[in-house]
Amino acid sequence: MSRVQLALRVPDLAASVAFYTRLFGAEPAKLRDGYANFAIVEPPLKLVLIEGAGNEDTRLDHLGVEVDTTEAVHAATARLGDAGLPTTEENDTTCCYALQDKVWVHGPGREPWEVYVVKADADTLTKQQGSACCAGTAATVDNEAGAPVAAGGCC
Repeated sequence: MSRVQLALRVPDLAASVAFYTRLFGAEPAKLRDGYANFAIVEPPLKLVLIEGAGNEDTRLDHLGVEVDTTEAVHAATARLGDAGLPTTEENDTTCCYALQDKVWVHGPGREPWEVYVVKADADTLTKQQGSACCAGTAATVDNEAGAPVAAGGCC
């Protein structure tokens, strides 16, 4: 099963968890320090909440599509590359309390999208491997222009 992911930076995690619990009639699937996610069945949605220091308003962190397998991530990577879109791959990356394989792409307004699979649970929010999940600093190469493009977001 695939589902769309919406990741938000929120100023007050507890208030946001309470609101989205009532809105969707579901408890968080994962609740950790500075982080929560909801696996909503209907509509199929992975809602990620990341507590943002100093933010007064909720803002978009990134968007994504959660898939079931690493093979589905690889298929998305190939499809995006064939379409001429610049991508960044992250394999066996620990981010947002999960071990993941993922590929990043940016929309025309620089909005970061990831296609990812959660392979296992993890004990940390921040990125552990060499790229920039949760920090927004990884680079990729634009397939058409050959110029670096910053990646962003996490989970």
